Amino acid sequence: TEMNRTTYGLDIAKRVFQMHWVDADTGEIVNRRFSRTELLEFLSKSSAGRVALEACGSGHWWARKIRALGHEAVLLHAKFIRPFVQTNKTDAADARAIWTAVQQPGMRTVAVKSEEQQAVLGLHRVRTQLTKFRTMQIYQLRSLLYEFGVTLRTGRQAGLAELQNRMADVEGRVPGVLMDVLREQLARVHSLDEQISVLEKRIAAWPKQEASCRSLLSIPGIGPLTASALVATVGDVRTFKSGRELASFIGLVPQQRGTGGKIQLGTISKRGDPYLRTLLIHGARSVLFTSKKPNPWAEELSKRRHANVAVVALANKMARTAWAILAHGQAYRPGYVSTRPQAQN
Repeated sequence: TEMNRTTYGLDIAKRVFQMHWVDADTGEIVNRRFSRTELLEFLSKSSAGRVALEACGSGHWWARKIRALGHEAVLLHAKFIRPFVQTNKTDAADARAIWTAVQQPGMRTVAVKSEEQQAVLGLHRVRTQLTKFRTMQIYQLRSLLYEFGVTLRTGRQAGLAELQNRMADVEGRVPGVLMDVLREQLARVHSLDEQISVLEKRIAAWPKQEASCRSLLSIPGIGPLTASALVATVGDVRTFKSGRELASFIGLVPQQRGTGGKIQLGTISKRGDPYLRTLLIHGARSVLFTSKKPNPWAEELSKRRHANVAVVALANKMARTAWAILAHGQAYRPGYVSTRPQAQN
């Protein structure tokens, strides 16, 4: 039964695994170290229980493996485990803290990602790294040219296009010993452009196969990149009870500070995944400033508040809308106004 199931606290690493539990028959407190093979053998022979572990590196893979062995896998965020470490940080103390944390009422958990979701997130991570490399290369190219009196227009595409058109002038100003290196630098930038373009096409292909992603593409400001990142990062949207919980998870809600019954709202919390938050904010900015069909709600807000405040508010609204579509399986309806159901007498 549910009450008789054993709860395990598992601290994972590359080679050493520490597990804490209480033996249901004897009441003995057990804190045991396993190797990878020993752990899998132990779980395969144990009766179905609840295994809690930290949502860290390889955590989702272990959660899927534990589920395949017939147990319930529960992922916890590291910041919810840390307060229960009572002594110095050791593997045994971490395992006990995980075991204690998972039994707290109302403890929030992390949805277990599928292999496909993790693979798509991997594509996003590689794209982000290549984009950073490209930005670094362009900044260095600009700074080296500036030392010889060559300035370029702002913007990546505009600056590179101007450089191509002024190549003869640049060659006359820059010494030959450096010019060869700058040509190689420029070739690397073009190579990174091609690699990023290929990755973006692969990422954009996933929403065409994933039904939940396709339903999000109708929301203004959400494209293939944001839709795939949102679905892959969130995992099971039913983990969140409301759209506000999802927006809070992404870090798009104000910080709250208060005492004595008085609560003050500050800037956005910036919790959760900064990459997903960045994509939503960029999408909201494009809707507010470049869309052919402006959002009336956001436009009215931008008249009363700073533009950046309106952008973040719209990103918050987009996250809530995405939660409603995924949680209820409905299509996006522009201008839809939700109504609170009336309480029955």
